Amino acid sequence: MPRQPDPDLEQRILEAASRLWARGGEKGLTMRAVAKAAGTTTPTVYERYRDREDILRALRLETRRELFAEVSRARTLRESVERHIQFALDHSYAYEVLFDGVGKPPSLHEPWPSFNLLRDRLTKHLGGTPQQHTRVIMGLWSLMHGAVMLIIRGRFEGALRVQTVHACLDTCDAIIEAARSGRIAHSGPKWPSNLILGEGKKSRIGDRHRHQPKKPKRPAKSF
Repeated sequence: MPRQPDPDLEQRILEAASRLWARGGEKGLTMRAVAKAAGTTTPTVYERYRDREDILRALRLETRRELFAEVSRARTLRESVERHIQFALDHSYAYEVLFDGVGKPPSLHEPWPSFNLLRDRLTKHLGGTPQQHTRVIMGLWSLMHGAVMLIIRGRFEGALRVQTVHACLDTCDAIIEAARSGRIAHSGPKWPSNLILGEGKKSRIGDRHRHQPKKPKRPAKSF
């Protein structure tokens, strides 16, 4: 009797990959290790994924879809932030994989649906265009991610975990209110036009050399 296909195999592979990556990074994520952790064989893993990078890409895309589905259920900006944090804490291994190297290709050029959803909701609250509020979203994003990683890596539990989540939520509220009333400060250089986030293949990280001071010219040698 022919063997029946395992409908849960790909999910087990991705879950195994996220656990291995969280424990040992790239060194711990080999195709053989993934196969063993998923309860299958190395050739079977290769039948579904070309290499380690292919597994990581599939895991990032799946995690983004699931995070987007969770945040989409929110009715307010605060609830959007709260659902983002809770999802990250409930799926800590996959969340860490998702944000590893997020500012560089290939992750930079992949879809960022939850980032765009939060930016669109902020735009409805503040007016203007989504691109005008990318800097504010970066502030909220940084705050959420920082709180999540403190809880995960710091192993926060009990009252410490609860207070950290609510401190993050309250600070996000304060940032949004400051942006709404025009009281938010903008230090540093102006947001460059070639720094584009959440636009898939069009995303750019700007000119990294633009704000670096010029090296002084060496004096000409005299003979």
